[in-house]
Amino acid sequence: MKALVLERVGELALRDIDLPTRMGPDDVRIRLHTVGICGSDVHYYTHGRIGDFVVNAPMVLGHEASGTVIGVGANVRHLAVGDRVCMEPGIPDPTSRATKLGIYNVDPAVTFWATPPVHGVLVPETVHPAAFTYRLPDTVSFAEGAMVEPFAVGMQAAKRARIEPGDTAVVIGAGTIGIMVALAALAGGCARVLISDLSATKLAIAAGYKGITGINIREMSLPEVVARETEGWGTDIVFECSGAAPAMKDLFRILRPGGTVVFVGLPPDPVALDISGATARECRMETVFRYANVYDRALALIGAGKVDLKPLISATFPFEDSIAAFERAAEARPEDVKLQILVNPASEAE
Repeated sequence: MKALVLERVGELALRDIDLPTRMGPDDVRIRLHTVGICGSDVHYYTHGRIGDFVVNAPMVLGHEASGTVIGVGANVRHLAVGDRVCMEPGIPDPTSRATKLGIYNVDPAVTFWATPPVHGVLVPETVHPAAFTYRLPDTVSFAEGAMVEPFAVGMQAAKRARIEPGDTAVVIGAGTIGIMVALAALAGGCARVLISDLSATKLAIAAGYKGITGINIREMSLPEVVARETEGWGTDIVFECSGAAPAMKDLFRILRPGGTVVFVGLPPDPVALDISGATARECRMETVFRYANVYDRALALIGAGKVDLKPLISATFPFEDSIAAFERAAEARPEDVKLQILVNPASEAE
């Protein structure tokens, strides 16, 4: 079938490729509708690797997806042909210790779309386990369904933070994941979120949501703003979503005693942390890698209208323009939050 294939670093092709098509009794066959472009897709395109995950052979990109069920396995009961769905891209090994502990997201045995050597889903059709396929509520469009995946990262961060109702949070980095984390923090009980970045455009997008205040660190000091907004006490939670080494120096200066830091962004190289500052506050530090057991909850919040992700969809490209879509994504325009590719056009009522 035709797919968007990363041939090697910096080279994409829209071409036919042989992919597994056999559907087992616990699987569903899905006609793809919308696939989002993730930062990891772009990084594989521009750099060919993320940490230990290296593209050594042609690989189909794309893992943020929605579509329509066109076939069901013999054992599948909760889905039917015609159902509009989104798909969790990580398939756990049900026999692994990590899965049994509920932490399949950090299991080396997990199979995750568009992570070498596993192919992604910028293709017309795919087969996926029904257990990790979720029916979209009537109120959720295909475009929003393809946004559940990045929002699930925000949900995982909010879950790790152990938010108490009324908490104040600071999010460092107003990129796609930073905004998702801010929205998940609000949905999880935070009364307000302060989000910092260097981009006035990104901050304006984030601040368009009630409860989120943007802080442009080109113009003001983050520690000074946090001190003013919290009467010198500090914020309850810091979500570090930038992965930038300079951002690490202020983490514990803005955190209240006994607060929590959640590391979401991935620094390209090891960074220094002020352990003395962390110890003086006896803070709790958490890390986030993808997500586990939150996908259905993320979809439920979107379906209930508690979270509106539509303003974050910056542009949609037809499948035949997939390469142009990735070229634009690689430009990292400040006004772009999420670019999506329409694989199989269909009516929203399908």
